[in-house]
Amino acid sequence: MHKLYLLFIFLIVSCGGGGSSTSVESSSNNNSNNNSNSLSETCEQQQTNFQRCDFKHKELDRYYLIQPPHVEAEGQSAVIFNLHGYGSNAFAQMEYTGLNNYTNTKENNFILIHPQGAPLNTPLTSSSSHWNSGAWTIGSTVDDIDFIDTIIKLISQKYNINMNRIYATGMSNGGFMSYHLACNLSSKIAAVASVTGSMSKQTFESCNPEHPTAVLQIHGTIDGTVPYDGNSTIGMEPVEKVMTLWQEYNSCNADPLISVTDFFEKGSSVEHWQYINCLNSIQVELYKIGGMWHTWPQEDRFGISASETIWNFFNTYDINGKIN
Repeated sequence: MHKLYLLFIFLIVSCGGGGSSTSVESSSNNNSNNNSNSLSETCEQQQTNFQRCDFKHKELDRYYLIQPPHVEAEGQSAVIFNLHGYGSNAFAQMEYTGLNNYTNTKENNFILIHPQGAPLNTPLTSSSSHWNSGAWTIGSTVDDIDFIDTIIKLISQKYNINMNRIYATGMSNGGFMSYHLACNLSSKIAAVASVTGSMSKQTFESCNPEHPTAVLQIHGTIDGTVPYDGNSTIGMEPVEKVMTLWQEYNSCNADPLISVTDFFEKGSSVEHWQYINCLNSIQVELYKIGGMWHTWPQEDRFGISASETIWNFFNTYDINGKIN
């Protein structure tokens, strides 16, 4: 147990990558039946383009950061959930990934959400924040699937949401949680992208999605926190085993198309694996980055921008498959 605990201590500590406020009270009703529960939250402006929204979820104080759609955007808004790593926080993930640089334009009608994970305190480990997705978070009683689903319900009361275009991405534990959502909130999640994450043994063995799901994985070959070849002691599945699960579920070709780009001056190389001919014309993709550790890759360091790659991927698919 002591050896296992030491593994937890090192796990994803490096994952994470003010101003005036105005309170806005928002009460929303889920009108699916006459006895529906009332959803209420309090939102405060944090920066020019972001609000923090707090609400009580299953006796826990939870919050998320939200970048609303651009004021001049028209029509329905797509939604991206950007999930932080173990021990990190919503604001750090927002700053670390810079996805807001892609979403906050008139032409790109997106809502960007950075939820905050809850504290963890179990006999195995403790942390200021986590996503309950199995593996080292086993023993957590936090219902993060319903937490994300509740956020979807809250924002759908405030904005005109495209329910066919809700996506999840994340760093490390946030990547694990993205897969967990694809397996357990499949009716809402169109596609997922994991950066330095994987699937826990628990998620892998119980995964039961409802539709063909586009999946993107970005991972380094020398990641010591979430090893590319997995960690059976903690319950992390190997990355290629995860790719095979989604290749088989989506009925893609068994053998991927693989292209390699070397970046000698950066000391890295990028293998791009594409599993094609999948159901609904979606794809399962892996970017295997030689020489990359546990980090969110930037183009100037590893030859690939995770944020730009994820952005292009999400704009290719919705819940029904490839967007025409």
